[in-house]
Amino acid sequence: MNIDYTVTALMFPAIPLIMSVYSNRFHTLSSLIRKIHDEFVFEKHTPPEWKAQLMNLDSRIVVIKYSIMFAAFGFLFNMLTVFALYVESLFIARIIFGTCCLSMMISIVFFIREIQISTKALKLHLSDMDIQFKE
Repeated sequence: MNIDYTVTALMFPAIPLIMSVYSNRFHTLSSLIRKIHDEFVFEKHTPPEWKAQLMNLDSRIVVIKYSIMFAAFGFLFNMLTVFALYVESLFIARIIFGTCCLSMMISIVFFIREIQISTKALKLHLSDMDIQFKE
């Protein structure tokens, strides 16, 4: 496979877009954690599924961290590919670009896992309401 600047240019719109999505998820997650923290500290309010929610939030933090980290590595490797092409090191550029693609795939796998954990969190909230309707 011949690799040139146009191949690496294909990743430039994708990587910032995916990192923006991850950042939005992280921001939403941090806002939720701050809200729950304030409810606990100031209002002494603890939901019935408190322990499960905390474990869920902790898992989501770890997974989104790895999603962002591997996306950042993908961006770094993409830039290194451009640099390797600039210095006319085609073999190195191919290896680095492969690493870029692999990093992005790992990032997406972590993101899929975060969505699964997030869905589980929503089910915890629904179970709280389901218990109230059964009473």
